[in-house]
Parts: sequence; C-alpha cells; structure tokens
Amino acid sequence: MRSVGTLTRADLAESINRRVGLSRAESLEMVEAILGHMCEALGEGENVKISGFGTFLLRDKAERVGRNPKTGVEVPITPRRVLTFRASQMLKDRICAGN
Repeated sequence: MRSVGTLTRADLAESINRRVGLSRAESLEMVEAILGHMCEALGEGENVKISGFGTFLLRDKAERVGRNPKTGVEVPITPRRVLTFRASQMLKDRICAGN
C-alpha cells in the first residue's frame, strides 16, 4: 500500500516485490543500490539521466550579492554547487494527462 502524497523507498521496494517477485529484503536492497549509485555519481560531479523520467543536473553557481529581505542589508552569497532536476518530455506528458 502506497503512502498518501509521497512515494517512499519502502513503496518502491514493495512495487518491485509485487511486480518482479523478489523478496522484500532483496527489493529494498535493489532500491538502496540504485539510489546509492546515483548519489555516488552525483558526488563525483556526474549528471544522472534516467531515460523517460528526467535528468539530475549539477550546476555551479557563482558568488553573488544577496539582500536580507527584513533589513535590506546586502550580503555576499558564496559560490556553490546545486542539484536540479529536469523532467523528460515523457514524464511531463504523463503528468499533464493525469490532470
């Protein structure tokens, strides 16, 4: 049974268990292995593309000046690397069809 509103690791493992027939432990191990591999790749600076789903992209943001909205004081925002997700057209189409 799926959690309401959020898809969890346990939900993914349960789906693999039902569809593929692996044990619950093996299914959870597979989910953990896939997520672990994705995290390793991103940690090494690689983008992760899952065809038909989307791409996890790493972007380097330069230093810039920000402003505290309460006080209006300008503060420097340090350069950093951010993770973004770009949905594939197939995923976008499926989402739109669901509404």
